[in-house]
Amino acid sequence: MINLIVALGPWNWMILGLVLLGLELLAPGMFMLWLGLAAFLVGINTFLIDWSWQSQILAFAIFSAAAVPLWRRMARNESDDTGNTFLNRRAEALVGQVFTLDRPIANGSGSVRVGDTVWRVSGPDAPAGSRVRVMRAEGASLTVEPV
Repeated sequence: MINLIVALGPWNWMILGLVLLGLELLAPGMFMLWLGLAAFLVGINTFLIDWSWQSQILAFAIFSAAAVPLWRRMARNESDDTGNTFLNRRAEALVGQVFTLDRPIANGSGSVRVGDTVWRVSGPDAPAGSRVRVMRAEGASLTVEPV
């Protein structure tokens, strides 16, 4: 078996890298990706430097171990991305904004149009076309006051 490893040289590492990347495609989790890249690095270095097979395995272990902290750092940075803080809480994103009444507020109930959505509003009576500021969001209803 060792004769086969020595005979193929750097191509062993390239094939191993492809197999590990293929496994990553079949079962994504970002772990096999780093092992596959480590195998590619060893393969490329073996094309350039004539290493013993023991040195190659040691280099693979070092590259793989070095990839783990890199993987964790990248995963942490992705999870820290807050992006849209109002995702799945659209009504809360409207608090503080000013809109024009689509339907008048009569008996405490009316509506405003926000983009292509009509929101039910509650507040003091006001005619259609009045400007109102959203003060609070309660489910699918907005509490407004005249501006």
